[in-house]
Amino acid sequence: MDKLINIISNMGSPKIMVIGDLMLDKYVWGEVRRISQEAPIPIINVSSEDVRPGGAGSVINNLQALGAQVFACGIIGDDVYGHSLMGIFKGMNVDTTGIVIDKSRPTILKMRLMGHLQTAGKGVQQLLRVDYEKTHVISAEIEAQLNNYLNKTIQACDIVLVSDMNKGLLSASFLKTIVTLCKKHKKIVIADPKLVNDYSCYEGFTAITPNRYETELATGIKITDNDSLNRAGNKLISSLSLEYCIITIDREGMFLYHKKGTGKIIPTIPRTVCDVTGAGDMVISIFGMIVGCGYSFEEAAQLANITAGIEVGKIGATPVNKDEILDELMGGKNQISSKIKDVEVLVGILNEHRKKHDKIVFTNGCFDILHIGHIEYLKFARKQGDLLVVGLNTDRSVKSQKGPTRPFVSETERAKMLAALEDVTYVVLFDETTPINLITAVRPDVLVKGEDWKDAGVVGSEFVESYGGKVVLAPFVEGVSTTNIVSRIINKHNQTQPAQETMGKTR
Repeated sequence: MDKLINIISNMGSPKIMVIGDLMLDKYVWGEVRRISQEAPIPIINVSSEDVRPGGAGSVINNLQALGAQVFACGIIGDDVYGHSLMGIFKGMNVDTTGIVIDKSRPTILKMRLMGHLQTAGKGVQQLLRVDYEKTHVISAEIEAQLNNYLNKTIQACDIVLVSDMNKGLLSASFLKTIVTLCKKHKKIVIADPKLVNDYSCYEGFTAITPNRYETELATGIKITDNDSLNRAGNKLISSLSLEYCIITIDREGMFLYHKKGTGKIIPTIPRTVCDVTGAGDMVISIFGMIVGCGYSFEEAAQLANITAGIEVGKIGATPVNKDEILDELMGGKNQISSKIKDVEVLVGILNEHRKKHDKIVFTNGCFDILHIGHIEYLKFARKQGDLLVVGLNTDRSVKSQKGPTRPFVSETERAKMLAALEDVTYVVLFDETTPINLITAVRPDVLVKGEDWKDAGVVGSEFVESYGGKVVLAPFVEGVSTTNIVSRIINKHNQTQPAQETMGKTR
């Protein structure tokens, strides 16, 4: 396990080319309270919508979150969804030179209606998926543009990933071009294959990552035990001249088969499955990242298995970051540092909580010398909702408010102490003198401050109340404050100082 922790902790930033079917995933979130009078179907009262990269875009999203330099190659339509997808990629600093506009088809859109069942708002279920797509094979002209891009770019990449969802991009001839160029430039190329019964189009790839059902369809072998896994792996390796075959086998984990005839099951850690969407994308992403950094397929398989397990605990295709992987590897021992988030990362996490209808509580402060007043205050704040975000003033922010002698405790130590508290869900630092920008980003359901702020006015209250949130004042613990504690320490020190000096003189 220490070796895997070291790999994740020291991953570099490999250059990874992702070739595949680019899609935009749209999620429509809402609550289901009744059945339609027009038909026996649920009515969803829409509360929010969001879009994410899907298909090969999900792989790109995963890799970018892990720190890779990504080169995207694929097609989109000349439409609003294509422009949206390109905007997302450019915002992620993805190289989009290899994305070609195909005016003969729309950008693939998969819209999922996600209903919070009943009024509890905790259970989330996909009610319906609506697909907008045309899947005819790309034209010779489009393929020529893509081939030209590959010829210019593939040699600069460390590894090539192919995400094939059978949407018309990855024709037999285009796949042949990819594998030929990879062999020419000695690049590892891994494919997440499409659901077909003929895998001959992947001949010569370094590895493929089919799931159990795809493997059964492609090999004609029903997978029921180790023997059938080995036979299926051997058939794929020998018929396609692969080096490795990685078969994902659901809750049982992953099966890694090498061309030398050795196969190994890597068991998964049992966990609650919220949504399997994106699990396959995560597997090929981790293989690309780990092998692209120069590590072995065996090490990549172990980490891919762990990371896919984290992925299925999320709703939709959502990236997994290094902190989450490290926390899993360390058995939760990294929980304290994993609670401390940058505001950009935190906003994404909170969006996931909102989809589960979790009530977000926010408070802020310096928390310089943590004391019982702070503990009681944070306990009160946590009881106001489902999770508590604490905005923490940086050292510079504290100094600007309280003078050059403060803080007594550094921001790093203060953040870790807050994160160690059970009632605190996330800690985020802010450098300004007021938390208004942070409150605007977090957009809490409940804003908590001490009742001593009643007359002065709570910063951010107007903003929070403008969208239906509420402001709650916490009771004040009398006689307890950082200033009070410091004064008591100084007084006690002064009282003992003369006695110490006298003792020193008699020696």
